[in-house]
Amino acid sequence: MNAQPHHDDEDAQVIPLNVAPPEEPPAAAGPSPLERRIASGLAFLRRRLQGEYEVDEFGYDPDLNRSVLLPAARALYERWFRVELIGAQNVPREGGALLVANHSGTIPLDGVMLTVAAHDHLGRDLRLLGADLVYQVPLLGHLSRKAGHTLACPADASRLLAKGELVGVFPEGFKGVGKPYADRYHLQRFGRGGFVETALRADVPIVPCAIVGAEEIYPKLADLKPLARLLGLPYFPVTPTFPWLGAAGLIPLPSKWVIQFGEPIPLGDLGPDAADDPMTVFNLTDQVRETVQQMLYETLLRRGPAFF
Repeated sequence: MNAQPHHDDEDAQVIPLNVAPPEEPPAAAGPSPLERRIASGLAFLRRRLQGEYEVDEFGYDPDLNRSVLLPAARALYERWFRVELIGAQNVPREGGALLVANHSGTIPLDGVMLTVAAHDHLGRDLRLLGADLVYQVPLLGHLSRKAGHTLACPADASRLLAKGELVGVFPEGFKGVGKPYADRYHLQRFGRGGFVETALRADVPIVPCAIVGAEEIYPKLADLKPLARLLGLPYFPVTPTFPWLGAAGLIPLPSKWVIQFGEPIPLGDLGPDAADDPMTVFNLTDQVRETVQQMLYETLLRRGPAFF
């Protein structure tokens, strides 16, 4: 008689049916966007309190610009104006270059949006050249220098270009930014061509730029010239919302923007001595102006309706 194997009840394995295996513990969730913003803000405050930031000879503060100024401007760029960028490949990714753009908008937000475009899509800090009046207004002048901008003078422009910076200029000046809405997207005179002389002496290319959308944010219907003279301003605008709505009238209208960079205009074959030839400077200035004007017409057609 064969002995049967003995199974002790205590050794028997009972496999339950229809029982799910134990769940893996959930992976630790990363910090939320709000937590990241708070951490970034605290880190920024720590750097400011401990002096762990640098400012260059022009007053440019990269830490303040990237932590505070650019994020504020980026909200307008992405959500309010919905900026579309064309021709980014035409801007050199390194080395000195002079960006020449049209100017408009009554309040010059086009320079702010151009700065965001250069930083976020070109990977470059844009150093704008501004009028004297900008730097005579205490807070505005201080923030402009912190953002990397400086006076529109040949000396500062030459020093920046010699350092390999991307420099931006609006040759129309206040004539462009303060023109009436009836003259929208028609370029004003480009001055005496000082930007061409600077580019020739620095041996850097000129990159034409057309900005469409700024004309509609504060449509200038009239100019209160006596009040402008009293306040020392180039103009005092009357728009559909200002001064009628008070401070609320300073909110820009949400127009659709398109920024287009054209092909660089090389100047290397001419040489620095060409800057002393008035006819060469005049012809190049006219060429750049005509190029930007044609780009404006093309970009307007591409943009379509101003607010949709």
